[in-house]
Amino acid sequence: MTSAKNWPRHVGIIMDGNGRWANTRGWRRFQGHMQGADQVMSVIEEAIDLDLKALSLFCFSTENWRRPTEEVDFLMDLMYKFAELQHQRLHALNIKVRVFGEYHRAPERLQRQLDRSAEQTKNNTGLALNFMVSYGGRLDILRAARSISELVREGKLNPDDITEEVFSQHLYTREVPDPDLIIRTSGEFRVSNFMLWQSAYAEFFVSEKLWPDFTRQDLRQACEHFANRERRFGTAKEVAKEIANV
Repeated sequence: MTSAKNWPRHVGIIMDGNGRWANTRGWRRFQGHMQGADQVMSVIEEAIDLDLKALSLFCFSTENWRRPTEEVDFLMDLMYKFAELQHQRLHALNIKVRVFGEYHRAPERLQRQLDRSAEQTKNNTGLALNFMVSYGGRLDILRAARSISELVREGKLNPDDITEEVFSQHLYTREVPDPDLIIRTSGEFRVSNFMLWQSAYAEFFVSEKLWPDFTRQDLRQACEHFANRERRFGTAKEVAKEIANV
């Protein structure tokens, strides 16, 4: 049996392949997005069963706004329906919902529903579930740089005191430990602007499956694969073990 010390605490997922899944069946892309949304809750429930501490889902990127208006509107509506439908279920599962990104660009009813879920579940003590909506890793870093620059301009922070820890406290994810494992579906070997700063030492797992075909068993397999890797963090094996267990 795998040691609990080797198990990932925080997993991020780039949920890719909805459109291709639909295209291979001769269906419209919208049907792929709907099927992909249907997979989300089973993966969340598996994350709980696996005793993960945090799960970050890349729901909509800053680049996704460039898609055709019809598709963007559909995705916004799909996210709203999911958030509304699963609101009470997430709360009942003791999940703490957070939303990261420029989701103020989304329709107002989606903003309100996401805020409602975050507010109602803020005191929950189970899985930290992070919905990344209108999120981009470069944007995250840029926002942090601007925030820190303002503190320096106001004389509240000395440039020499800007450490990695200080910088991390200005990211969207400041209350969340960095991911241990990043999963990318659809067989693509790209990070696609996802948690660039936070994933510096994350392990990556690429699944050939398109997101609508990705099951809870696949999440378990990815975590087991992670548990069997040796993480060195750019240093000696013995020191790496100490870092991993911090």
